Amino acid sequence: MSFEPKIVAFLCNWCAYAGADLAGVSRLKYPANIVPIRVLCSGRIDPEFILHAFRNGADGVFIGGCHPGDCHYIKGNYHARRRILLTKKLLKEMGINEKRLRLEWVSATEGRKFANVVSQFVEEIRQLGPLEAKK
Repeated sequence: MSFEPKIVAFLCNWCAYAGADLAGVSRLKYPANIVPIRVLCSGRIDPEFILHAFRNGADGVFIGGCHPGDCHYIKGNYHARRRILLTKKLLKEMGINEKRLRLEWVSATEGRKFANVVSQFVEEIRQLGPLEAKK
């Protein structure tokens, strides 16, 4: 039986979520492995949200935000980038491969980019195999 990863995707309302919506209405194909969660800004994603996703069965966590300089909340994506770097270090300390957490900048007009990066991420997680997270 082949492994199908479960991926939680935190998507910025203004850019990445709109990019995902564009991918859908454009009928672009990408794996249905992601569970999208709309957030107002990628900068509001607390590392605890990411750890909670891993604790509850996610094999990977994808975060999509506005391109640097285009954040509707001015510096939210800069905060997100800093938090994700620190969270990757924390995951490494916990024995979780940091490749299971991915941050991408996707604008509302980049439906094709969204479909491509999600497809790549799903394949990377598939290659890593299921996460055997310690509760």
